[in-house]
Amino acid sequence: MYMAGLSFRGMTERTGLIPASHVAVYYWVKRLRGLIHPCRPKVRGEIAVDETKLKVNGQYLFIWAAIDVDSREVLAVDASWQRSIMNAEHILKKALRSCHNKPLILIDKGPWYLDALQSLGLKWKHITHGMRNRIERWFRTLKERTRGFYNNFPSRKRGIRCVKLFLETYTYYYNNLRTHQTLKRPPSQTLS
Repeated sequence: MYMAGLSFRGMTERTGLIPASHVAVYYWVKRLRGLIHPCRPKVRGEIAVDETKLKVNGQYLFIWAAIDVDSREVLAVDASWQRSIMNAEHILKKALRSCHNKPLILIDKGPWYLDALQSLGLKWKHITHGMRNRIERWFRTLKERTRGFYNNFPSRKRGIRCVKLFLETYTYYYNNLRTHQTLKRPPSQTLS
């Protein structure tokens, strides 16, 4: 319910479904981290990689993501305070853990990608529309979910760790539980 859009407080006070405080619900969601498993490795054709901004306590944080354009699975997410070659290389390495091969990487004009791709020996293609729109659509879905935070992610003392936990749990929800509008099933479920 939290990943679908209800706040911790909304789950406890307005719905009456959970007889616990909103802080207890937060800790339950936090414990999900140990149950989250990455995407299963397989041969992948193309992966789109991009980053976007999200406001956290009044400052902008960069959210990085990699998505399999065929299955629409989000393969990797991360957050950082800046954009750099090291951040680009980190998200690419995370995405490659779910690949048996070295897929073609679809990128925009971000200068931080080129050196990272070359250092990892990956082939890439600059593309602004088409298949790369899959990652833009995922960012739009993520921002629709975080709009409940009024585009200012509430993380007080926990900072970037809290954002990373949210991204990991939201990605798991997106890949495994949420029915994709186009696919009519979660992205991780393959058709037989």
